[in-house]
Amino acid sequence: MIDWQKEVESRREDLLRDLDGLLRIQSVKDLDTASTERPMGQAIGEALDYMLNLTKQSGLTIKNVDGYAGHAQYGNFDESTTIGILGHVDVVPATGNWTSPPFEPTIRAGKLYARGAIDDKGPTIAAWYGLKIVQELGLPLTKNVRLIFGTDEESGMSCMRHYVEHEQMPTIGFAPDAEFPMIIAEKGQFNPTIVPKQAASDSKSLVKLESFESGLRINMVPERAHAVLSGDIRPLVESFEDFCRAHRVKGEAEISSGQAMFTLTGVSSHGSEPASGINAGTTLALFLKDAALQPEARAFIDLLNEMHEDFHGEKLGIAFEDEMTGHLTVNPGIIIFGTEKGTQIQLTTRCPVQSDQTQIKAQLQAKLDAFDFHITDVQQKGSHHVSKDEPIVLALQKAYAEQTGDEPTLLSTGGATYARFMPKGVAFGACFPGKEMTAHQADEYIEVDDLLKATAIYARAIYELAQ
Repeated sequence: MIDWQKEVESRREDLLRDLDGLLRIQSVKDLDTASTERPMGQAIGEALDYMLNLTKQSGLTIKNVDGYAGHAQYGNFDESTTIGILGHVDVVPATGNWTSPPFEPTIRAGKLYARGAIDDKGPTIAAWYGLKIVQELGLPLTKNVRLIFGTDEESGMSCMRHYVEHEQMPTIGFAPDAEFPMIIAEKGQFNPTIVPKQAASDSKSLVKLESFESGLRINMVPERAHAVLSGDIRPLVESFEDFCRAHRVKGEAEISSGQAMFTLTGVSSHGSEPASGINAGTTLALFLKDAALQPEARAFIDLLNEMHEDFHGEKLGIAFEDEMTGHLTVNPGIIIFGTEKGTQIQLTTRCPVQSDQTQIKAQLQAKLDAFDFHITDVQQKGSHHVSKDEPIVLALQKAYAEQTGDEPTLLSTGGATYARFMPKGVAFGACFPGKEMTAHQADEYIEVDDLLKATAIYARAIYELAQ
């Protein structure tokens, strides 16, 4: 009988070294450095090359698919008999205050800190090492395995759409990009951009909101917000410290050249779990709730107040839940007023499997009419669900239970993973039950022992699936 954990422990230093190299690459999407060969930017292209070179060295057959994605094949590909394992090498921006630099991996008290440690570089390396162990042990398999590396998971998944247009995607597999034991249902996404119906006027007011900015990505709860105001600003400046103290956030206000700059710091978290963070944008809008602003700013701030801590869309009139995937969630991820981009609020709404996105759009627009705003653009993703009786689900449950001794409970998520690109794809690890999920947060980490434990589970699962 194979001791999978022992096999992982014997490769511990190699695994951590290979992961360290990947974590040091600042693979945040950067279209300013994009090229034909590296469409997501130079750093993400470097990260993709890194993974392809590593897997090539272990004897896998690799292919770079136009810089959008790449794969490493073990055995000859057959759509019906190849197991797909889909990870991503891109990461979200490393915002916030980090104890150690986010792209200088550091182990403290058994935890490996770095952007991408849990989302998704650590789990991607773990899955590769799981295959590597099966490969090096020379275990007999009746199916083949394809590792697929994406580059745009964090901002639209255009990489996988490109991949399926130009390559064959396995029908069965898993994405090591969520939680254990296993996620078999993923919510859909309704991501609208909301703008004013009318152009700004020149009306006068006691206080003028010059600009407001918060958020970098819709799938992140905004950690910082900035607002510039002019006019009768001193009372606001004087009350800001008390507001921040009462709401347990950090903030500062500075007066310069007759204007006041207000900066508020909240807590970032994944956009699919808005209640886990503190939205700096809507919290700053709460501070401005009673300010005597110009009409267009008043409507903007009032709408943001309607969204403040409206995690399930109840105040927006779009609340919904089902037994399979729970509550709808809402995150105002990008908030802009008075900049070169105009005025807009971008939401990510994670929709239960049984919800109707057409109805959600109509209900949301009905609410926006009261604020003189409307929906201009919507990015949508359908939900994804795999039956609990599918062979892949049963096989992964068996592997997880035998390796951990724990109950292989089936889960759902508001997050979107690459699993949805396979008809029978599920999300499988790598965050264990009861452990803190730090994806998209400052001081993101994975426990080293958990990383090794996940690797053993992946090795056991790949053997289970492919024999």
